[in-house]
Amino acid sequence: MTAVADVEATILRLRQEVSDLHRHLTGYQLVVWTAGNVSARVPGQDLLVIKPSGVDYDRLTPENMVVCDLEGRVVEGEHAPSSDTEAQAYVYRHMPHVGGVVHTHSTYATAWAARAEPIPCVLTMVADEFGGEIPVGPFAIIGDDSIGRGIVETLSGHRSRAVLMQNHGVFTIGKDAKDAVKAAVMCEDVARTVHVARQLGEPVAIPQVAVDSLFDRYQNVYGQR
Repeated sequence: MTAVADVEATILRLRQEVSDLHRHLTGYQLVVWTAGNVSARVPGQDLLVIKPSGVDYDRLTPENMVVCDLEGRVVEGEHAPSSDTEAQAYVYRHMPHVGGVVHTHSTYATAWAARAEPIPCVLTMVADEFGGEIPVGPFAIIGDDSIGRGIVETLSGHRSRAVLMQNHGVFTIGKDAKDAVKAAVMCEDVARTVHVARQLGEPVAIPQVAVDSLFDRYQNVYGQR
C-alpha cells in the first residue's frame, strides 16, 4: 500500500470512529440538540477529523465528518466544520501528544464552569482519572482559536485531561478520540457526585500523597496490559 493510500485508509477509519463516538455524547446525556463535538488527529499528518456544524446527531455519518488542516481550514468534506474547529486545531498544534478532543455542555460540569470553580479532588475517581482537581480555564469567545489558547494554557503541565472553560462548558483531551470521550463521561460523573456531596456538607479532600498513588496505579496498573 502506498503512503497516500495509507493516509486515505486512516482518514476513512477515523471518519467512522469519530462518527460512531458521538453516540456516547447523547447516550450519556452530555449534549443537547446539535451542541458538542468529537474530533481526532490524523496520526502523522497535520490533519484532524471533526463533526460538521449544526447537524443533528441522528444524521451524523462517516461521510459527513469533515477533514481539516491544523489551522482549521477544510481539506475534505461538503459541510462546514464545527465552530470549535479552530480552537481544537490550536490544541493539536500545541499539544502533540493529544490525539482526540471532545467538547460538551454536560449539565453538572458546566454548572461548575458557570461558577468558575474547579472540581476538587475529593473522590478516588477524580484522583484516578484526572490526577487532581479538574481546573477552570479562562472565559473565551467561540469562533477562533481563543478557546484553544485557554485549553492549552490551563492543561499544559497539568495531569487533568478535562478543563472547565468558564461560562461555557467542558473540553477534554486524550491519546485518541475514544480516550477523550471517556474523560468527558468521567468528568460529568464526578461533577454530579461532588455537587451532591456539597449539598450534604463540605467534602473532604484526598491527601496529595494518596492522589499521586491513586493516579499512578490507575494509569499504569489498572486494567489489562
